[in-house]
Amino acid sequence: MEWLLLAFFLWMGSGSAAWLLSRWRALSSHIAAAGTVIAATLAALPALRVLAAGDALSFVRPWSVPFGEFALRLDALSAWFVLVIVLVSALSAVYGVQYLASTPTGKSLGPSWFFFNLLVASMVLVVVAANAVLFLVAWEVMALASFFLVTFEDEKEAVREAGWVYLVATHLGAAFLLAFFLITARETGTMDFARWAEAGIHSPQLAGVLFVLALVGFGSKAGFMPLHVWLPEAHPAAPSHVSALMSGVMIKTGIYGLLRALTFLGTPPVWWGWVLVGVGLSSGILGVLFALAQRDLKRLLAYSSVENLGIITLGLGVGLLGVSLDLPALMVLGLGGGLLHVLNHALFKSLLFMGAGSVLHATGTRDLEHLGGLLKKMPWTGVTFVIGAAAICGLPPFNGFVSELLVYLGAFHGGNAAAQAAFPGWLVIGGLALIGGLATACFTRAFGIVFLGEPRTEHAGHAHECGPSMRWPMVLLAAACLAVGLGAPVVLRGVAPAIGALTGLNAEQVATPLTRAGGWLQPVTVVALILIALAIGLTALRRRLLAGREVGEAGTWDCGYTRPTARMQYTASSFARPLTSLFAPLLRTHEHAHAPEGLFPKHGSLATHTEDVFQEGFYAPLFRAVRSGLGRLRRLQQGTVQLYILYLALALLALLIWKLR
Repeated sequence: MEWLLLAFFLWMGSGSAAWLLSRWRALSSHIAAAGTVIAATLAALPALRVLAAGDALSFVRPWSVPFGEFALRLDALSAWFVLVIVLVSALSAVYGVQYLASTPTGKSLGPSWFFFNLLVASMVLVVVAANAVLFLVAWEVMALASFFLVTFEDEKEAVREAGWVYLVATHLGAAFLLAFFLITARETGTMDFARWAEAGIHSPQLAGVLFVLALVGFGSKAGFMPLHVWLPEAHPAAPSHVSALMSGVMIKTGIYGLLRALTFLGTPPVWWGWVLVGVGLSSGILGVLFALAQRDLKRLLAYSSVENLGIITLGLGVGLLGVSLDLPALMVLGLGGGLLHVLNHALFKSLLFMGAGSVLHATGTRDLEHLGGLLKKMPWTGVTFVIGAAAICGLPPFNGFVSELLVYLGAFHGGNAAAQAAFPGWLVIGGLALIGGLATACFTRAFGIVFLGEPRTEHAGHAHECGPSMRWPMVLLAAACLAVGLGAPVVLRGVAPAIGALTGLNAEQVATPLTRAGGWLQPVTVVALILIALAIGLTALRRRLLAGREVGEAGTWDCGYTRPTARMQYTASSFARPLTSLFAPLLRTHEHAHAPEGLFPKHGSLATHTEDVFQEGFYAPLFRAVRSGLGRLRRLQQGTVQLYILYLALALLALLIWKLR
């Protein structure tokens, strides 16, 4: 644990130094980024050791906080999440150096880097905390650090609004978590996680209540539907390297918290698995539908995060059904698919947000309707983006295919092994198939509209490729997406200890289903390697045949037209129209049309806008009602000191009467 403690000091030390050296923007950025990379390397060492050896590491010191102690524990489950956090945070920090360099010179970067490092340290502390008080402190620090990162461009009203939406949402979730921890501590008589796991909750009714509290509390951070409303607001508002970190790993702390909570509640009843399957289906399907309807690239990616959290939850639901029905293969495949998708989503979603940041950096816009034709001007960004798009769609041989295949196999196994798991198993299969199809349409649209065709506006026409500091993190993440897909058997062995920590199964019981799943993946890997070798060979042959020859470019003939123009291309809205109209009752897209008139019309327009139905139909009216109700209490605030003293006296009198009653 010494390396991990040293990493905490480096994160905070380099972040503080960056703030102190804010006057020198480049120096402060490089110090903070270097500190993050070194600290991430140090933190990865004990995590790799735990996953390799299987032995947990602990560190406990007295703490003056009531009911708390500074207790850290790095077991296999924590180690898996630590590796995901430090990998993405290191690459995001390197990317952020050049990304933030383009901000106005009057903007200080030191505070942003301090909160970036604080966010990374707090996320790691969340997943290694072994005491409820320490966990809640780290959770609150994580929320506040990310709030200040989201509001980096606080001179913009939309950014300030997004920051407050995020802050309210995260503290509503924290209220449920506080109730969860207080009730569990009352039942067990301690704040220590290890003793919670040993004692358990003996009342099934109370365990069910605690499960719901944990699902809502941690689900608000993960972004489950309908607790997701902060994601499409906060991710577009934050700088792109922060969006990559928040979407890639911060929302996964909600998944970690839910999994850790399940270890305290004893054997789950079947309905818990049903609930997770339902949450996963609603989040996955609605998330990708709303993503398909967006014209803001980062907002599209934010809704896609909701979709992928749904896929993770589907895996957890399948695994929880296996635990309830005592089916080891179902446990391993479901939980293994969910945990592996935690890593996979961190890789390809961070890559996609960095790609979106590169597009924004080069063009100054995130609007799909103002982009197009960027592949020729930004080949590195375009190639890495399409790799991330293929991975998020679950296409072989990339990493998303592996984790989704595990969930598919688990659902098939559940449908054939037990009657109680049959219906949810087939629901998972159908839901995953629908999510995969919609995701393919969504990211075909995103890549095609942004990178193919002709530039639609001058924003895209004057685009340029990003520099090496932004380029190489994207290249490494794209390579990781391919490496995890091709090296799936090795990666599956890496996730096995975390599965064992959750299920209590021995190494052989965990390895057997994963080995069988690896057998399904071997033909895919072999075919992929053959195709990659063939592509490399054909590319080399083409270069050799064209060597010494003059190669020119010309516009396409295209049925008599010299070349297509931007007005002849599909727009983002028209591309998605067949699917969005099919799901119109769910999306409730608003259309503003001005039809052409007369024999020789000169004007005509059609604009569409899709609001979040949960935001507009539930949260906005609720917050307006709360604001109106609280506004009526303003008459109590008269500005008179004597009146405030009277309020205090009445409160003390009421407490005294209540105590003596």
